[in-house]
Amino acid sequence: MHVVFNKRDPIYLQVITHLKKMIVSGQLRAGEEMPSRRQLATQLKINPNTVQRAYSEMEEQRLLFTEPNKPSRVTEDPSVLQQLKKEWLNQAIDQFVTAIDPIDLSIEDLLPLIEDELANRKKEYR
Repeated sequence: MHVVFNKRDPIYLQVITHLKKMIVSGQLRAGEEMPSRRQLATQLKINPNTVQRAYSEMEEQRLLFTEPNKPSRVTEDPSVLQQLKKEWLNQAIDQFVTAIDPIDLSIEDLLPLIEDELANRKKEYR
């Protein structure tokens, strides 16, 4: 796992964002075992307390769960996973709409552009 950290945001928040992206994209699957706090800290070259803070916050959000004497795991709760996907999508839509707001485009003009871009991306991944 590799994360390029920026200087603006707290590192634990950047770790959370990265892990959420991995969950949303399916790189981390429901029920999958997470690296230990020390392992992840070593991989990311950050303080284990930072990973602990990220994991704790994700546990509060019910995205991770930890049973006593067992590794943390990604939630298997479909409603939590669906809510994460919805939040991720809403954030992306908000950023997109903000970016294109100055451009005078109707939804009828915009939809074919989005459809073309999605089709091109699907071709690239095949």
